[in-house]
Amino acid sequence: MGVLLALPFGLFSAFVLSKEESKIISQNHKQYFDYWPTSTTNQIVKHDYYILSYNEKYEQAEWVAYELKKSFVRSSNFERPYFIEDPKVKTRSADWRNYKKSGYDKGHLCPAGDMEFAINAYNDTFFTSNISPQTHDFNGGVWNRLEQKVRYWATKYDGVFVITAGVLQPNLKTIGQEQVLVPNYFYKFLLDNSNGQYKMIAFLVPNAKSNKPLYDFVVSVDSIEKMTGIDFFPKLDDKTENRLEKNSDYKAWSF
Repeated sequence: MGVLLALPFGLFSAFVLSKEESKIISQNHKQYFDYWPTSTTNQIVKHDYYILSYNEKYEQAEWVAYELKKSFVRSSNFERPYFIEDPKVKTRSADWRNYKKSGYDKGHLCPAGDMEFAINAYNDTFFTSNISPQTHDFNGGVWNRLEQKVRYWATKYDGVFVITAGVLQPNLKTIGQEQVLVPNYFYKFLLDNSNGQYKMIAFLVPNAKSNKPLYDFVVSVDSIEKMTGIDFFPKLDDKTENRLEKNSDYKAWSF
């Protein structure tokens, strides 16, 4: 999926990136940033390896977007850091203490496991802007299975563009003093053009334990856009966007 992002991996040294190296990589993200969705809150936050739209009302991201290149998929034994507030969120992201004794996991949106190619990238996934309340059985179960499948596809197709978050709707349960919303559903979109032709797949998964196969959760992008009020691929030409977003056929993807 080189049309979205081409990173100079020769810059990596012991999986630690200097400020200058990060700057060069960020410059190469310009085309990648063209693929972000619309924001209902006008608070878009750019990190070196992912971007997000923060929703202060619900104290979490309404979407997180990033590209997972084949070269990113590796296993490193980085020390897991503490969750901290995101310094780039102007309205301040939720404190991690909202999750304490809540019965919910601090569920990553951009997974730490997708960013193990560099310690800088890995640590950036531990901002509280990048987490959402998830049931333990969901986080460690069906959602984890989907994240692993995304890594498989990233390797198979030499990179996929990912958009993910919880579906933020009013009158749902909240946790903590800051009333962090607990989504009933989480979505994940994948876009690939490794063969010169776009293909897309969308998942909508209940925030609960499930042993169902992943293809049972495949839906159209259009259906999630109606739920969220977000235009997820506004920079695609209209003909391509309409064709891809109406489709819920998963046969082009290997399960």
